[in-house]
Amino acid sequence: MAGRRVALTCLLVLAIAAAGISVGRLSVASVNAAGEGYEELRTFTEVMSVVKKHYVEETKTKDLIYGAIRGMLGSLDPHSNFMPPDVYKEMQADTKGEFGGLGIQVGMKEKELTVIAPIEDTPAFRAGIKAGDRILSINKESTKDISLQDAVTKMRGKPRTSVTIGISREGWKDPKDFTIMREIIKIKSVKAKLIEGNIGYVKILQFQEQTSSDLSDALKKLSEEKFSALILDLRNNPGGLLNSSVDISGQFLPKGKLVVYTKTRSGEKSEFLTEGDKNYTQPMIVLVNQGSASASEIVAGALKDWNRAVILGTQTFGKGSVQTVIPLSDGAGLRLTTAKYYTPKGTSIQNTGITPDIVLKLETKNGAKEHPVMREKDLARHLKNEQSDVKPEETETAPVEVDEKDDIQLQRAIDILKTWNVFKGLPKAS
Repeated sequence: MAGRRVALTCLLVLAIAAAGISVGRLSVASVNAAGEGYEELRTFTEVMSVVKKHYVEETKTKDLIYGAIRGMLGSLDPHSNFMPPDVYKEMQADTKGEFGGLGIQVGMKEKELTVIAPIEDTPAFRAGIKAGDRILSINKESTKDISLQDAVTKMRGKPRTSVTIGISREGWKDPKDFTIMREIIKIKSVKAKLIEGNIGYVKILQFQEQTSSDLSDALKKLSEEKFSALILDLRNNPGGLLNSSVDISGQFLPKGKLVVYTKTRSGEKSEFLTEGDKNYTQPMIVLVNQGSASASEIVAGALKDWNRAVILGTQTFGKGSVQTVIPLSDGAGLRLTTAKYYTPKGTSIQNTGITPDIVLKLETKNGAKEHPVMREKDLARHLKNEQSDVKPEETETAPVEVDEKDDIQLQRAIDILKTWNVFKGLPKAS
């Protein structure tokens, strides 16, 4: 359905204070168990009856059912999960960009709870948590075999309460404990400024409900300052709302352009088109890296396919699936992968990511530390790409942090745009 606006999400991972989420188009009322092989539930009820009757300690039926649901969703891809009522309520608030927590984006790598990135200006960021850190314990309890959802729940909590996480980092002899005070995390998803004279620089941290509006305000201000070219920085942006990525793409593409389409298991196709009347046409470079995921990849893919911008950096994360959130009757929620998305030219980036027009890796200088890179293909139970096989690669690393003066990706973007303006200003040959 062209221009369809449903509340779907393109999340990278569960985050302690990260990407937004909203209610999808499905509901429990649309589920019909008849004729779908649910007679196998007899085994489940038999097991639950035996456990209730003979287990050494008293059990609660609800706990057993919730545990079974978690196990069922845990057998699917890494982005499908079950949310008890309290967690679902918190997730609904995430799209507002304000919630309680530490400010860590996390995922599972080789069955270990791993930090993908700390969010700027949050308790975790200030405490010194780094990308690639492995979280071995939460409040002295081991994270071995913990689910991603349970880890998130344990690290979230009321503001002004503390949580201690045990961290193992490459190069350390022994793990270290970090005791961090939880805060209300308010994430400003768009940062903008003028650099190098008249080049606009905009960084989008993640895609929330207000991100498109915030970007519009930022571009309007840059217009008043007479920006002549633009750098859109999507590095380490884990994604967020699909509709937000479409709205943002529409600020750089004409009305009616295809941004992305999704396809379900049955082949049902939904197209998402730009709707705005105002789009900026200045020369543009988009910066991406291994942390640019999901909604970030939608924007980068659309601008690349329509030849609207030069994509510069390293291969993106490679999350090409869409999650729909379904509210359940008892206040819980189900986040289920319901479709894959494709760029305007029909390319699936699942496991492969967006390949930049200019591939440029950040360099590690002065003995700076690096962290192992984690992408979709490294996550357990990731979905396959039906268009291409992903070949195994050697372990890739990236700098933990880079000073602006050593940010060669940004500097290359600036140089290209400066050259662009020079050639634009040359008189035509007579």
